Amino acid sequence: MSEVRETVLELLAQLGSSREARQYLKEFSSVEEARFAVVKVGGGILAEHLDELASALAFLHRLGLRPVVLHGAGPQVDGALAEAGVPSERIDNLRVTSEQVMAVARPVIYEQNLRLVEALEARGIRARGLQHGTFEASYLDRERYGLVGEITGVNLSSLQRAVASGALPVLTFLGESESGQVLNINADVAARELVWALRPHKIIFLTPSGGLLDRNGRVISAVSLNNDYEALMQEDWVHSGMRLKLQQINEMLQGLDDSTSVSITSASQLTRELFTYRGAGTLVRKGEDIHLHAEPSAQTLEDVMGRVEQSFGKRLRPDWSASLNRPVVLLSDSGRAAAVVVEGRDGLPYLEKFIVTPAAQGEGLGAAMWQTLRARYPQLYWRSRNSNPITPWYFLQADASERHGPWVVFANGIDDALQRHRAVQDAMQRDPGWMEEA
Repeated sequence: MSEVRETVLELLAQLGSSREARQYLKEFSSVEEARFAVVKVGGGILAEHLDELASALAFLHRLGLRPVVLHGAGPQVDGALAEAGVPSERIDNLRVTSEQVMAVARPVIYEQNLRLVEALEARGIRARGLQHGTFEASYLDRERYGLVGEITGVNLSSLQRAVASGALPVLTFLGESESGQVLNINADVAARELVWALRPHKIIFLTPSGGLLDRNGRVISAVSLNNDYEALMQEDWVHSGMRLKLQQINEMLQGLDDSTSVSITSASQLTRELFTYRGAGTLVRKGEDIHLHAEPSAQTLEDVMGRVEQSFGKRLRPDWSASLNRPVVLLSDSGRAAAVVVEGRDGLPYLEKFIVTPAAQGEGLGAAMWQTLRARYPQLYWRSRNSNPITPWYFLQADASERHGPWVVFANGIDDALQRHRAVQDAMQRDPGWMEEA
């Protein structure tokens, strides 16, 4: 088993670095097995990406990690009802479930559950289908919705027994009343109640889009609900499914520890999202407030100076903060992320220092800090060494970049070519402030 684990670690290192992979594996392995992660899978993933899903889940299983999988079957049920000529109606985003609808839907849901279990077992992974019995429910409103349930309790015993036996539990969203009547539960509500009962370390939503998309159709790397939620909900491009998902995630996370996060990604990118700092989807956290110090005090600059030295592992010159030209400091509540911006060439803002402490890497705090930077400074330039582990991430954030020896100069929002050229020259002439480089 140890040889398999080392082989898997080598594969993970190809996604990022061995240090990243080992850090995350240590973090995940320290969590009680059944509380590692809840993975919510839409029916569209089962229809279009079953192989990628089963491979990713098998990969985690071989690392000794036991995610709890909750899947839907919406498209499959829609198709089966249409084929059977059974009318399907939705009220308040809930499928009205008559006895006729349930008679068609239940075997389809069971079939999808079995497909995923068999796909896992075909890869040598023990899996156990838990088709109902986890969600205790009563009728939500029998006259209005029919056989639609409202969760009254979550029974974790079958799930915990599956994990203890080394099997990967695969749940449906069906519930049962006290009399044994099978009831249809909204999959997002089922996911929320399961998460609140299990309180997992990670929550993962697998979607075909691979994350929440911005107005240009690009994946948003991180969302800090404390900083971004209200602003996002005001955007005209946040509507329909994305708006509903954000609302559900916000409600879900409010009932959990601050350290809990939701990752929205695709089945094929699941391991990259879990085991690399850059991720491959959208990381949603409650987040920390980020405070702007437009005229930072000497104490604030001294505090940031210490954090910069700790993060980079080397010493700044004692006069570094005094040499800064009109510095502005952005600092997170915990002090684990900070940015120092100064006035540069042509009055353009220059990013002097950007740090995320090792303990906060992978939490989305760096991305939240960057989004705050971008909102305040539509125009910005900075530089980074080729050897800096964050440099590949900077390439994803910048509009333009130029390599100069051991350095890369980056820029955002500086469209004038001559002005950008002057900014690049200025960046290359700047003193980095480190004592050994003076």
